[in-house]
Amino acid sequence: MQLRHLAFLTPGSYLPEQPRAGLDATLALIAFAEQLGYDGAWVRHRHLEPGISSAAVFLAAASQHTTRIELGSAVIQLGYETPFRLAEDLSLLDALAGGRLQVGVSTGAPPHGELVGPLLYDSDPAHIDFSHGRVARLLEALRGEPLGAADAEVGNAATRYRPRLQPHAPGLVDRVWYGAGSLQSARSAGEQGLHLLLGNVNRAELSDDFFVAQLQHLQAYRAALPLGSPRRVAVGRVLVPTDGVDAATRRRIDVFSAQRHARTLAPQGPRRTMFAPDVVGSTAQIIARLQADPLLQQVDELRVELPYELPEQDYRRILTTVIEDIAPALGWRAPAQAA
Repeated sequence: MQLRHLAFLTPGSYLPEQPRAGLDATLALIAFAEQLGYDGAWVRHRHLEPGISSAAVFLAAASQHTTRIELGSAVIQLGYETPFRLAEDLSLLDALAGGRLQVGVSTGAPPHGELVGPLLYDSDPAHIDFSHGRVARLLEALRGEPLGAADAEVGNAATRYRPRLQPHAPGLVDRVWYGAGSLQSARSAGEQGLHLLLGNVNRAELSDDFFVAQLQHLQAYRAALPLGSPRRVAVGRVLVPTDGVDAATRRRIDVFSAQRHARTLAPQGPRRTMFAPDVVGSTAQIIARLQADPLLQQVDELRVELPYELPEQDYRRILTTVIEDIAPALGWRAPAQAA
């Protein structure tokens, strides 16, 4: 395997009564990762829990704390958004970031939408289209084509303009990713020419083996891509190296790992959700497991998924160990400007 691109995904958690402190810590973590040499930083997009509820707002702040690293959303649930307004936010963010934004999205009815109710829905949600067509509407908006008739104008007392998405971010429409966990979503991502995010969660459709199922999703995506359409694929894995940790930290890691292991043994719930095992152990053990990972033998981008609610020093230790000891063994080399 030849790892070309190394990124990480942070949960961006905070204490409900102290959001500023947690958000500042996540901003500092992204700046720290850029200094280490990471190619990309992604944030989990979460609703109704203490996390990053607006990826565009948060990443706008991150863009002002960094200069080089790619900034990504994993993933914006389009059921909560209107495509044109989201396109405005993302285009403004990409302008602030100097063209570094990577937009991860997903479709479907918004999780917990029933709890939000009329605060979210303007009409009966049974009549709202939450399909992959919502992605097509976002892509159309991001292209920034003029709107209305040929003579349509908008503006102010000083200047008139042809109406279009402003600011227009050239190239952003080609940096949209889909977070796929099923055969249907993988095929749709390929058909729409999107980049593909594969994480540590998917659905058991044709196989109860997580890695077999994820390979099937990757194959379905690549088969659906238009000919001559080179697109990026990134695989996410939870990595927790244990080299050099003290006894208390090792006990905390062991408890954390044991709590999460049971969910990896069989598909969970009516949707038959599957979870990849966390990759926990020494540097040598983690390298061996990643080299044997059948997905990482097929792609050249790894996204290190940081677990929820670990202490900040653990996040920094994981990122440092991965970039100094693990990624180079997989063929990754630091970007020249970060070396």
